[in-house]
Amino acid sequence: MVARSFAGGGSGVKPDVTFEDIGGQATAIKELKEALEFIKNQSDIQKLGIRPLKGILLTGPPGTGKTLLAKAAAGYTDAAFVTASGSEFIEMYAGVGAQRVRKIFQVARETSLRMGKNNSIIFIDEIEILGGKRGQITSHLEYDQTLNELLVQMDGLKVDDRVRVLLIAATNRVDMLDPALLRPGRFDRQVKVELPDREGRLEILKLHTRNKPLAGDVNLDAIARETFGFSGAHLESLANEAAILAMREKLRQVHHRHFHEAVDKVMMGDRLDRQPAPAELKRVAIHEAGHAFVSEHLRRGSVSTLTITPRGQALGYMRQTPEDDTYLYTRDYLENQVAVMLAGAVAEEMMLGGRSTGAGNDYLQATKTADQIINCGMSDLGVIDPEMLPRSLRYRTQKKILLAQEQRVRDFLEMKKKELGRVVDLLLEQEKISGHQLRSILDQETGCA
Repeated sequence: MVARSFAGGGSGVKPDVTFEDIGGQATAIKELKEALEFIKNQSDIQKLGIRPLKGILLTGPPGTGKTLLAKAAAGYTDAAFVTASGSEFIEMYAGVGAQRVRKIFQVARETSLRMGKNNSIIFIDEIEILGGKRGQITSHLEYDQTLNELLVQMDGLKVDDRVRVLLIAATNRVDMLDPALLRPGRFDRQVKVELPDREGRLEILKLHTRNKPLAGDVNLDAIARETFGFSGAHLESLANEAAILAMREKLRQVHHRHFHEAVDKVMMGDRLDRQPAPAELKRVAIHEAGHAFVSEHLRRGSVSTLTITPRGQALGYMRQTPEDDTYLYTRDYLENQVAVMLAGAVAEEMMLGGRSTGAGNDYLQATKTADQIINCGMSDLGVIDPEMLPRSLRYRTQKKILLAQEQRVRDFLEMKKKELGRVVDLLLEQEKISGHQLRSILDQETGCA
């Protein structure tokens, strides 16, 4: 299998990518392989009178492995592989994009014949740039002409062609694509490439650490639990950052603490040199301790790390460990999340007599969560049409949800004022404490230790 860049030209490179090298996408791989069987078993589909697939569309968030899947598909079918980005087809001069569309199909056929192959795969990344809905840019018809040429080229693909061409495209904005491109006979299959679940993340971590010397204390399953919402690209970066941290310490093995630190770095960014003033640092410690106390109260063992070390845009943060990957939420769950979001500001008010701008993002997220409760028919309003709901009524319902959780948090933190002070002092001393240390303090105060 030879891969050739459409824009670069020259001799091709040979990416050794197989489906075994892609983790966390078992469903997508199975669906893609099934579609590719139509190319591999050409004689069988001709006997049954089956029309060959002309296009496969890979959809999903960035970093989930869509490009890797396309490369693996070329190897699986022993096809020539020509790749391009959607932006390569768009120019300010009319007709240039359409010419480039014709050229890439020509290049795919010529490359396949030169290699003595019968199959060729064209991969176009960011297809929404090339295949966006027509008529949106009224002052410039270049976009429409380019898409029209792509539709014509796909319609011209036949089962008895000397070189069978399959177009694979990838996008994370399928809503932007023109309906004519998505109909059967063009992109016949849409393969969803979603964010990996916990088992998928563990599989990806194993793939990206197989060339790294791991210490005996490394628990990849625990890292997979802590990385809910991470894509394959995030996890690759996580493994790489952990190895860099080990190298900085001049160690020959990567330890679990390096992975733990790398999770923070991938999520929040690198540590910052700036140091807040002592009074500001104390406020940050109180704020984060408030988040942590309420989180532990609502779900024991939920706090992974608590720190006042500045990273990215945050002066401090509390990181939670998801119990399990959750995709459906109850009202209780969402209200608990609102409580955790508001806890930082309530702790500031209780300990320092006022709030700060540091809670701005917390309020934004809490309001969005309250909106989710309303829109999903879980508020006192019952089932409603979100678009028909008067703004004043939405505001009053939001406020009722937020005030109820705020009072709930205040009542709890008032009872834990002494423990909160101890954790704040420890944070100011160490800058970072683990969830285990936090739970030890809570247990000591309640006599459970």
